[in-house]
Amino acid sequence: MHQGNQTTISKFILLGLSDQAEQQKLLFVLFLGMYLVTVVGNGLIILAISLDTHLHTPMYLFLANLSFADISSISTSVPKMLMNIQTNSQSITYESCITQMYFSIVFVVIDNFLLGVMAYDRFVAICHPLNYMTIMKPRLCILLTVIPWVLSNIVALTHTLLLIQLLFCDKNTLQHFFCDLAPLLKLSCSDTMINELMLFILGLSVITFPFALILFSYICIVRAVLRISSKEGKWKAFSTCGSHLTVVLLFYGTIVGVYFIPSSTHPDNTDKIGAVLFTVVTPMMNPFIYSLKNKDMKGALRKLINRKVFYPLIP
Repeated sequence: MHQGNQTTISKFILLGLSDQAEQQKLLFVLFLGMYLVTVVGNGLIILAISLDTHLHTPMYLFLANLSFADISSISTSVPKMLMNIQTNSQSITYESCITQMYFSIVFVVIDNFLLGVMAYDRFVAICHPLNYMTIMKPRLCILLTVIPWVLSNIVALTHTLLLIQLLFCDKNTLQHFFCDLAPLLKLSCSDTMINELMLFILGLSVITFPFALILFSYICIVRAVLRISSKEGKWKAFSTCGSHLTVVLLFYGTIVGVYFIPSSTHPDNTDKIGAVLFTVVTPMMNPFIYSLKNKDMKGALRKLINRKVFYPLIP
């Protein structure tokens, strides 16, 4: 039970994505496969960037951080979900639920900030190519890496500190597969006006500022590319940011599709759909996007496999 008298419950019940036994088995296989693909895919990207000195550049530093955040994001929710299905248990302790919510917020927010940072990196590379290394100094790169992590933890900590002040009386059933903030607020028997206000303000800020940076960067990139005379030069310039732009469209397309386009069917499932897309589908897709659309990454992964990194003792 939570310390003090803030709540009268000691655990929550996660109803998951389905209550039918046959669907539970299918969901277990599906989500286990997606989890393994995500961890292996993003892990390979991190390993390839670490071992290939040609990839020790700002762009790939940010990509490695994005891959780490994606592994962490899916690991906050899916393993617990799989364990609940396997053990036929739907419970999660109060403390574990709050912890899971904290880290789920951190890694979704960090993805958003890193996409903004990566857009700025592409802006400098294309619009100021001769001054790229002068502008993107190691100190600035470290700063652009650390700041998103700090800000995402501040956002998560703010929501968490506000949440633990709420009372949870008798309702402890979450219509979700992990402890997400919005469903938890619906269960509280306290006044959640401040929580909802902060959710709106911080949520809007977290989306607006990185998106504005991305939009500004790509407007400048398009203007710079259109000034290039040769078609080959234009294609080369666009190809350097093709992977990032694809991930941006996937990420913000998900936001628009889930939260801004009204759904006439199953409106109560919006939170679940959004959570699955953000915490499972997007982290799984990112490695494919960056490996299939990036020649340097494909080359690094090919060298990684050829040098038998995973079997160093085999002659």
